[in-house]
Amino acid sequence: MREIVHIQAGQCGNQIGAKFWEVISDEHGIDPTGSYQGDSDLQLERIDVYYNEASGRKFVPRAILVDLEPGTMDSVRSGPFGQLFRPDNFVFGDTC
Repeated sequence: MREIVHIQAGQCGNQIGAKFWEVISDEHGIDPTGSYQGDSDLQLERIDVYYNEASGRKFVPRAILVDLEPGTMDSVRSGPFGQLFRPDNFVFGDTC
């Protein structure tokens, strides 16, 4: 099995990465809370390449978001798929 860790760095990387997760989630039938809402078994095939399955059949992106300032990550967090990420996967400023 292949597992990919997605690393998003800087303002541009985090903005592109946020859109990436929206598209990947849509392709796999994952809603903004991480729940599977799809209608095809094909959507769940190889979902573990990009996601970890958490309790309650929630899917969490295998991603690390890095920036020197929290502003971009605050906008990712408050965006449509912001709830998808684990809070401790956001690394910025003093925590770098």
